[in-house]
Amino acid sequence: MFKENILSGKRILVTGGGTGLGKEMASEYARLGAQVYICGRRKSVLDDTVQEIVGAGGEAKAYSCDIRVADAVDEMIDQIWLDGGPLTGLVNNAAGNFISPTKDLSIRGFDAISNIVLRGSFQVTHACGKRWIDEKISASVISILTTWVWNGGPYTVPSAMSKAGVNIMTKSLAAEWGKYGIRLNAISPGPFPTKGAWERLNPNQSTAETDSYSAIPMGRNGEMSELRNLATFLMADGCEYLTGQNIAIDGAAHLATGGNFFPSLDSLSDETWDEIREMIRSSNDADKANRSV
Repeated sequence: MFKENILSGKRILVTGGGTGLGKEMASEYARLGAQVYICGRRKSVLDDTVQEIVGAGGEAKAYSCDIRVADAVDEMIDQIWLDGGPLTGLVNNAAGNFISPTKDLSIRGFDAISNIVLRGSFQVTHACGKRWIDEKISASVISILTTWVWNGGPYTVPSAMSKAGVNIMTKSLAAEWGKYGIRLNAISPGPFPTKGAWERLNPNQSTAETDSYSAIPMGRNGEMSELRNLATFLMADGCEYLTGQNIAIDGAAHLATGGNFFPSLDSLSDETWDEIREMIRSSNDADKANRSV
């Protein structure tokens, strides 16, 4: 869809770039000529992704960073700046989520999501933005949101609240930082099944076939190439007048249904919720074990 090297000269950081949607975007940016940086908490996973990107002919480096910690973010951004110059692009992709009745949600569980999505996205954006402004550098920021920011997210309230905050950050800073040549936009994907997300959002169903198909007017989940194309368009030169927008790519699901899990989750029994919690807990334990490797 895009000419080769359309992103040549770009230096782009993708948070949560070791897996899932972040990996897809980082790999595509590198394929199209960008110098890519990825960060996350699982260093071994990040290193594997870097090896894949470099093996395919791209340029990439990885940083182990907990974006919930402001000092860690600032140190990482300093290191990237020293490694060849300023970034020109940022993708706020790192996130966490799980389904749960809100009455059963602990404050610790709420913080686990909001500190990554809301606080983490702001901290990375702020760390880059203040440097761009000081150095008079134009740049582009993309934040990966959800359609819940428009319609609400029953059973995913911490994510819905946090993503809504990042949506308002996008609009607010687009207006405030437009004079500096800094653009901020967002993408709200519909179902693009990835292992990590589906283990927490769809733990008792197959990732290959879900009940959500019937609720999507186009009758299918998204294809990764479609997401990669949109993410490239927003990062490439040529649409500098486009800023402050949140673009849904969901086959019109949120227009037809509200784009959340409510219909299928509202009738689940307490016993089923217990089973789901145990599945999510097992996935989280596996992730923690991987981070220690």
